[in-house]
Amino acid sequence: MSEVKQAEDVALPSGADYLRNILRAPVYEVAQVTPLQTMARLGNRIGNTVQLKREDRQPVHSFKLRGAYNMMSQLTDSQRQAGVIAASAGNHAQGLAMSGKHLGVNATIVMPQTTPDIKVDAVRSFGGNVVLHGSNFDEAKAHAEQLAYQHGYTFIPPFDHPSVIAGQGTIGIELVQQNGHLDYVFVPVGGGGLAAGVSVLLKQLLPEIKVIGVEAEDSASLKAALDAGKPVTLGQVGMFADGVAVKQIGEETFRLCQQYLDDVITVSSDEICSAVKDIFEDTRAIAEPSGALSLAGLKKFTEEHQLKNKQLAAILSGANLNFHSLRYISERCELGEKREGLLAVTIPERPGAFLDFCHILGGRAVTEFNYRYNDDTLANVFVGIRLMQGQEELEGIIQDLRKAGYPVVDLSDDEMAKVHVRYMIGGKPPKPLKERLYSFEFPEYPGALLKFLNTLGTHWNISLFNYRNHGADYGRVLCGFELEDKDLLSFTSYLRELGYHWKDETDNPSYKFFLAQ
Repeated sequence: MSEVKQAEDVALPSGADYLRNILRAPVYEVAQVTPLQTMARLGNRIGNTVQLKREDRQPVHSFKLRGAYNMMSQLTDSQRQAGVIAASAGNHAQGLAMSGKHLGVNATIVMPQTTPDIKVDAVRSFGGNVVLHGSNFDEAKAHAEQLAYQHGYTFIPPFDHPSVIAGQGTIGIELVQQNGHLDYVFVPVGGGGLAAGVSVLLKQLLPEIKVIGVEAEDSASLKAALDAGKPVTLGQVGMFADGVAVKQIGEETFRLCQQYLDDVITVSSDEICSAVKDIFEDTRAIAEPSGALSLAGLKKFTEEHQLKNKQLAAILSGANLNFHSLRYISERCELGEKREGLLAVTIPERPGAFLDFCHILGGRAVTEFNYRYNDDTLANVFVGIRLMQGQEELEGIIQDLRKAGYPVVDLSDDEMAKVHVRYMIGGKPPKPLKERLYSFEFPEYPGALLKFLNTLGTHWNISLFNYRNHGADYGRVLCGFELEDKDLLSFTSYLRELGYHWKDETDNPSYKFFLAQ
């Protein structure tokens, strides 16, 4: 606490001061010079040279090691003996723990209770003492400051200190050395330490390079501060990109970002998911959401400003990902790239209506279709459609459906629909049905779903339908049919004609419990 106060009482460092401190930072006693890797696939797609600064290659899989070590290396002997403390959502914690182990300093880290297990376990593996407290970074920070006061620990802030900022700024030196012809550098912004350090360094050496800060829409503390002219506290922050879930940007980081950043852009969770996919496809690295933040901003900024033939760099700031987050990222990345649209469509409840609907879609790939019999007149369906031309194509599909008399609602930007409703289509029918349930597997190729419907959909009323393409070689369908006992023989013969693997699931206990009348 006293260290932070003393830093506030002295004159604020100038750009030249920061340049000197960055050049002197001893971070390479523990940190690595990370590669600047070209993303050829993405670059070809957007018409620019795109390079990715691989800070996931650090020993702690994030850039935070640089700032933590730089500040800890400057502690006095008495401070080292007393120990240090920090608050962190994970990456700063690992940097602090590793730095403490290298320097022989006891490190205590207060982490929000929402922190992914992979980050908590990693901190402990480096010898850090973890205290879980609060639901976000700011609550964890308040508790850490209280413990620092009680026990005499030196508080090592994750971003708002000149020594931490200087340590993060060493990334800027490497960027200049690895590509001195960069036109734009995109940096993620949480508390602002990385953005401040990189921007002040680049503007001292090559001021013609444009430095763009990138924030998550649901934790845009820098944008709020710029609008207000000073740091302000956000009411709440989203936790998807937990590494940048900071309610208030730092005082010193705000001063530097306001002075040296050329622009700030915000991106959605879906756009971040799309960037995670791009990183994997080009490098086979798996970034955490905050780690992919700057690339998401690069893509959005490039499209909005129609940049072509430019040298662009983004910082992959971390890769400490909770594995189970990949399920969500996989579902959302196509929406972030505008390669999938989600629609709610009302269709007539009659044999063949489903087939007629699919004919209107033409040869487009259906990625998801959820439907449950509702009444004798109308049925609501939830449909996902693969898009080749983005929003313009989706608007054309909506117009075609409306011209054909189908009421349509676009759910592509409806957060509740994407998080909850798409998994809740179904339920028990409002009246008794003579229904039998079947599962199918068939090879994924254009027209496979249409063949399925042409063979079965016009002869028997489909009362339940669920299909999702996860990119596997085989598509899987769960389908309910209204069938009288006398129809079973002819229905089975049609299944054989269809040639797909099928199984009667009518006696499945989960079907009886959740879906059957």
